Amino acid sequence: MKYLTRLSAECNAAKPFGSAGRCQMGKGFARCVLSLAAALSVAAMLASAANAGTSCSVPATNASDATSVVSPPDDLDAQERELLRQRQEIDKKLADIAARRKGASAASQPASGPNATSPAPGPETAAAGSPATQPSVATAPDWYNVHGQTTIITQKHDTFRSPYSGPDSLPRDEGIKTSVTATLDLGLRMPWEGGEVYFDPEVSGGEGFGGVEGIAAFPNGDISHVGKPEPEPYVARLFYKQTFGQGGDTEKLAEGPNQLAVTSDVSRFTLILGKFSAVDYFQQSAYANDPRAQFMSEALFTDGAWDYPADTRGYTEGAVVELNQANWALRYGALAMPKTANGSTFDSRIPKALGHILELEERYKLLFGRPGALRFMVFANAAHMGNYGEATAIAQRLGGTPDVARTRSFTVKYGFGLTLDQELTDDLGAFARLGWNDGHTETFAFTAIDRSLAVGLSLKGTKWDRAQDVVGLAFVLDGLAHDHREYLAAGGLDFDIGDGQLPHYALEEVIEAYYRFKLSENVWITPDFQLVDHPAYNADRGPVIIGGIRAHAEF
Repeated sequence: MKYLTRLSAECNAAKPFGSAGRCQMGKGFARCVLSLAAALSVAAMLASAANAGTSCSVPATNASDATSVVSPPDDLDAQERELLRQRQEIDKKLADIAARRKGASAASQPASGPNATSPAPGPETAAAGSPATQPSVATAPDWYNVHGQTTIITQKHDTFRSPYSGPDSLPRDEGIKTSVTATLDLGLRMPWEGGEVYFDPEVSGGEGFGGVEGIAAFPNGDISHVGKPEPEPYVARLFYKQTFGQGGDTEKLAEGPNQLAVTSDVSRFTLILGKFSAVDYFQQSAYANDPRAQFMSEALFTDGAWDYPADTRGYTEGAVVELNQANWALRYGALAMPKTANGSTFDSRIPKALGHILELEERYKLLFGRPGALRFMVFANAAHMGNYGEATAIAQRLGGTPDVARTRSFTVKYGFGLTLDQELTDDLGAFARLGWNDGHTETFAFTAIDRSLAVGLSLKGTKWDRAQDVVGLAFVLDGLAHDHREYLAAGGLDFDIGDGQLPHYALEEVIEAYYRFKLSENVWITPDFQLVDHPAYNADRGPVIIGGIRAHAEF
């Protein structure tokens, strides 16, 4: 009868609360924030209660006890044997859930580089040649986490050759420019399996060269194209993430900003809904993905020719879905487009205004077992955009200066991107990027680049006893399509470049080098050097020498 007594124990499962209600894309966002904040509070109380012991009670004291097989005596009848088998299956499942929750604090980086369900690699990335720091010394509770960062970038360029300038030119001589960003990253695990919510309030301020104009590969990727020096708070990210495990082998995803520690099935399906940045999930690189910790140039932290869906601060709203397997991943995004070029308001006229992204990631091992990753992306942005060729033709027929805004209609801008990461040694990593877009459709969200090629190296300082330091060196070539450069030559302007004329077109060339010095446990100082030749594709102007220093702190 003692076995029947054990079988009589019942498990009290916590009931999940109702959802907070959906955000309407581009509308009622403040109401959505308040609703989700209320839901976060309720979830926090439920999670606290669960940790206090109100969830299922498992008789075993550890995972091995819970999953051990109890040998039934010979005198049990068939019904009692079946009940015992069912109880053992329940114990095993409960032990597996407990192991996943307790394994969070010991989480390690997933193999084969970053994947789309994790935040873009930054200071926490441990790939070869990238910063080898941990996000936190203390072990955070497994149901929530709190992180934060602040970044200050100060830059100055020399007085360069400039026989003429236009409305959107880089000024020949200007003072020191400084930008500041500060972000709070909050994560909360939902009471049901696989559910997570993240909320990132952010403040940014300061200035960039020329009001963030004059160079296509702008040298400060952490400053938005707002051009306002006054600090301004806003919501950078607010999204829900649901992971559906498909069974099989598991891996541990490390705790960090916008990532709770979790043991997840390698084979999994992930859904992300809300507000975030497209570069959080697409065209990632372990060595060139974060202007707050790695290369600062806009043509290096992502594919310069990818006019990725974003508002003027670089964020969007929408959905991303991903299927992850051991050696590959496939992801798709449907993301909001701005209403106007470099606009702060999203266009609600869906599907006529919607960005589509499809990316295949292949992870492999080459060069004596060294890991690498290849990511191929195609995109198609539907929006109310203009056409450079049409704008130039109208100006030639009617006279005057071409204005691409006058030709706007609902159309599609398309292109592709390729990103390659390769670990070469324990300390050295290399990356390469190739990007292309159609070039005749108006630059609408990112920057005026139609063709881009970037290569670079990232080296840890292990050889000189500075393993937490990183040295980076990269080279970029950016170009324009024929219709685009003819438009600029006729005096047309983009939202970020335009010298009023372009008699001698040339590729914009960028060299960037940095040394990331770890000053203390949570503080890094980074001297940075950039050389930009033919700024805004103008062979008559430049080269421009840019010196900068970045201070970055996080917790």
